Amino acid sequence: MLTTEKKLTLDEYMQMPIGAPYQYINGCLIDWPSRTVNHQLTLAAVATAFITYEDRVKNEGTYLMGPIEVILDTQNSFQPDFVYVAEERRDIIRDYIHSPPDLVVEVLWEKNAYYDLRPKKDTYEKYGVKEYIIIDPIAQNADLYALRDGAYYLHQKAQKGETLKSLILPGFAIELAKVFK
Repeated sequence: MLTTEKKLTLDEYMQMPIGAPYQYINGCLIDWPSRTVNHQLTLAAVATAFITYEDRVKNEGTYLMGPIEVILDTQNSFQPDFVYVAEERRDIIRDYIHSPPDLVVEVLWEKNAYYDLRPKKDTYEKYGVKEYIIIDPIAQNADLYALRDGAYYLHQKAQKGETLKSLILPGFAIELAKVFK
């Protein structure tokens, strides 16, 4: 877990310079150091899977690679690694995303794993993110949590040689052998 937590308001958080190394979780300013090379390589492989999918199916939704600000409430504004917003909900995208995306991907690393697996996951669930994908480059696996009746359940756990398949994006899959080279 990161050690610096400072209580502040959403307005105070939003006054910070763009790119400041923090996230705003449960009303606290959380230190968020720069991502590692391994983290970014993993994220690039995930983004490539989304780009390939979008090119193939011409999905009209919006795909954004993070960090991108997602404001969920007055106590939580996250910067996920990757998000998808369905076309019919495109109005939530302005200068930032002002409501939960339909799909969120987080790539774990030692400095953020606690937050991605606990408070951020709980908040995404509370606000109705339909799919939450957690990629773990160290364990070389991925978990896809799907929302059912307001709660997440583990829909799929995939290992390095397997393929993770989305429920909300028909035909979208992440081949983990391409992610964990």
